Amino acid sequence: MGAEKEIEVTRHETCPRCGGPTRLLTYPRPSAQEPEDVPPLPLAALLDNIRSAYNVGAIFRTGDGAGLTHLHLCGITPTPEHPKVAKTGLGGERSLAWSYHANALDAARALVERGHTLWALEKGAGATPLFQLSPQEAPRPLVLVVGNEISGVDPAILDLCQGRVALPMAGVKGSLNVAVAFGVAAYWLAFGIG
Repeated sequence: MGAEKEIEVTRHETCPRCGGPTRLLTYPRPSAQEPEDVPPLPLAALLDNIRSAYNVGAIFRTGDGAGLTHLHLCGITPTPEHPKVAKTGLGGERSLAWSYHANALDAARALVERGHTLWALEKGAGATPLFQLSPQEAPRPLVLVVGNEISGVDPAILDLCQGRVALPMAGVKGSLNVAVAFGVAAYWLAFGIG
């Protein structure tokens, strides 16, 4: 944290476990980003029927940190009006632009018609391992499509995607939590070195 000054904010709250007093420590944000920290080109995401408001909040927070330009929330995906989104969003739901679309397929079609490239974050046949891609060579404007926690990306939306990327998995489990997988992919596409 370098020369940043610690600011202590007194809270009138107690620890729910031990009953002791709590305090909140905050740190000021740097006044300007370093040029190398700014994502080189526009990156957005389309969330196709994400069930968990907590996952959506985490995606907002990560999307804000990675410099995404927009989140397209589709189908049953909770919006920031849902109180649980704010629990994990921690303000990201207020700083990142978003829109709601009842039908994810219609939203995906509209994005393609406006010249966006869609890449699905989805394992399976034809998926390219994410880290084999050079982020600087990714087509832009790019929309990362993330699917439902159980069923993945809608097959009709997959048909519209110009690419499919997947995270390598070395363990027993076949996939990561959707918010974690999104975070890995978003940061690689925004800041990765190709």
